[in-house]
Amino acid sequence: MATYLGTHGSKIQNYTTDPDNPNTGEVWFNATDEVLKFQYQNTFNGWSTGGSLNTARKSLAGAGTQTAALGFGGETPSDGDMNETESYNGTSWTEVNNLTTGRRSLMGGGTNTAALAFGGTTAPFNVLTITETWNGTNWAEVNDMNSARQQGGGTGATNTACLGFGGYAPPGGRTANTEVWNGTNWTEVNNLNAARAYIAGCGTSTAALAFGGRSPSVPVSALNELWNGTNWTEVNDLNTARSHLGGNGITTSALAYGGAPPFLAVTESWNGTSWTETGDLATARSQFGEAGANNTSALAFGGSNPSVTAVTEEFNTGTIGGSWATGGDLNTPRIHMGSAGTQTAGLAFGGKAPPTVATEAYNGSNWTEVGDMTNVRFGLAGAGTQTAALGFGGYKTTSPTGLAAFTELWNGSNWTEVNDLTTARKDLAGAGTSTAALAFGGNPAPAGQTETWNGTNWTEVNDLNTARSYLAGCGTNTAALAFGGSPDPTSALTETWNGTNWTEVNDLNNGRRSLAGAGTSTSALAFGGYQSAQTETWNGTNWTEVQDLNTARANLGGAGTSTSALAFGGEPNPAPPSGTAATEEWNDGPQVKTISTS
Repeated sequence: MATYLGTHGSKIQNYTTDPDNPNTGEVWFNATDEVLKFQYQNTFNGWSTGGSLNTARKSLAGAGTQTAALGFGGETPSDGDMNETESYNGTSWTEVNNLTTGRRSLMGGGTNTAALAFGGTTAPFNVLTITETWNGTNWAEVNDMNSARQQGGGTGATNTACLGFGGYAPPGGRTANTEVWNGTNWTEVNNLNAARAYIAGCGTSTAALAFGGRSPSVPVSALNELWNGTNWTEVNDLNTARSHLGGNGITTSALAYGGAPPFLAVTESWNGTSWTETGDLATARSQFGEAGANNTSALAFGGSNPSVTAVTEEFNTGTIGGSWATGGDLNTPRIHMGSAGTQTAGLAFGGKAPPTVATEAYNGSNWTEVGDMTNVRFGLAGAGTQTAALGFGGYKTTSPTGLAAFTELWNGSNWTEVNDLTTARKDLAGAGTSTAALAFGGNPAPAGQTETWNGTNWTEVNDLNTARSYLAGCGTNTAALAFGGSPDPTSALTETWNGTNWTEVNDLNNGRRSLAGAGTSTSALAFGGYQSAQTETWNGTNWTEVQDLNTARANLGGAGTSTSALAFGGEPNPAPPSGTAATEEWNDGPQVKTISTS
């Protein structure tokens, strides 16, 4: 028997087959296959949607962490100066006591219970020195800055130790001036090496970073400077030059994200020496508020893209994720099909390949052709499991052609026609089982109609809040999700069904239509869509980006749960006329990876 010692000269544990339950990080040599393997848990860095600000705004400031933050000041969509302050609890924003002086383009630092707001401007262009401290309840004016400025950088862990630097300071314009706050007064210290406005920074009064911005000679800068408590020193630049960006962290672990021109989503992580690109913001933006402690926990809120937004995003790193692996191809490539089931027992039926009644069942490795549907159609929806499923709606392609209300029941072997939908439609979504299902949305219109199946009949219930087609859904008839769709081709809207009504909840990070979904109402996957491979997971509150599909595609099928899902068929870009037969399986748990062959 081959051993790793015999083939490579190093000793390592040998097995004839892979161990049944290896520990995460365990390495072994498969002597039969003569390959070195290890067990790993997939992780990812990325932004997920949080609760929106109560008031959309740009040019605001922030302080705190991802789970406890303040957003204050800013500019309204109508160009008004704001004094409104909001507090974030990790889920939602609450209005609290206002700043003493309303203003935009100000700077901030500290925590949600001890923060500092300084500088800024009021209309038409009154640049300020005003400084205010937050005690957890109220703002109070304290000693002013020495130099008026706006659009500068601010850092600090509390309201008693802070750094303000750069910005726009009339009459001279962009400035390199730096000041330190000691809890009572501001003191001027050594300047930045390069005068810049629209700059970002992070750290404390004694150890900080300043990056990006605009200088008199450089319209958009990637320059990065390190503060050691006495002087600024140039260190490695950002990979992407930008202004109007956000930043948070400490000098050895920091994050830079968003900015101009004109609206960026690029996020970079600082390891104490250099910047590395990581997961992008879902909403590209500039002039937003930010908060966070390091590069593992950050908050971006408000800003412009170009309209003024209230959208909030949370950054997480090292989060447990999953991955897509190649499964067996469909026998018949197709698009606009119906689907239902789990990863190891999935069902694909109908669709265009050209238009077909063909039904295929997945056993965890391969698709097998089983009993055909009764009616040829595409744009239909499905719900249930492989052995008990419903197929409903769609567009009938045989005479008489047109929108269909047909419902068919799959018993594990054959399809049987049962009672129709009350409203004929195509491009709808479904959720549930064969005995308790939900049908919602679709064309024409697009539609908001929702119907429930009780095992015998469909009954109309309360509509979606937003009518749409080409959406996706998952869950049961008493707890379901509806997400994405048209008429807005970039819709990110998500709604939950509680058995009686739909309620709008946090949006997808990436708006799209013609996507697929799998899971339950509290744990779901959304994947694919037009020109998209993006995958997101739902945790009951927010969507988080995870590993993309291997093949970007739209009008695909989806089945399963959040930890075991299938993606199959659909239209890649560019699309073959009949679509693709490619199948992918989602694995959310620890995985074995081959390091090298013999």
